[in-house]
Amino acid sequence: MPQNLTSPPATGPVLLFDGECGLCNRVVRRLLALDREGRLRYAPLQGPAAQAYLRAHALPTADFSTLVLVPDWPVNAAPPQLRTDGVIAALRGAGRPGLAGLLAVFPRGVRDAGYNFVARVRFRMFGAWRACPLPRPEWRGRFVE
Repeated sequence: MPQNLTSPPATGPVLLFDGECGLCNRVVRRLLALDREGRLRYAPLQGPAAQAYLRAHALPTADFSTLVLVPDWPVNAAPPQLRTDGVIAALRGAGRPGLAGLLAVFPRGVRDAGYNFVARVRFRMFGAWRACPLPRPEWRGRFVE
């Protein structure tokens, strides 16, 4: 799968997100800031690496409303974690287990109902992403592609 030529190949957890969504990009920027160890990598769902992953795992390639956490990129032995399970795994991966645990207290059905509601209204509330998604040069190597 394509990698950013300025960084080593991504290994470990990779968060696939909607690269055109204002909310999604704000969440990624926040995770980048929280993850001081640089454990998580990121790829937009619209990009070639994410699209190849989605096709290989029979996941929708045109539904950009579902966050996907790939636990062991590029091995891909573990199943992907979707929606709020992916959010919880991303928070844990970013070194924020307390926040992840707080969210995990709620049953998946309740969490995902809230997630699906936000996914439906996110463009109305936060708009499309028009700014540079990499405000800090040191974050460039944390993106797959």
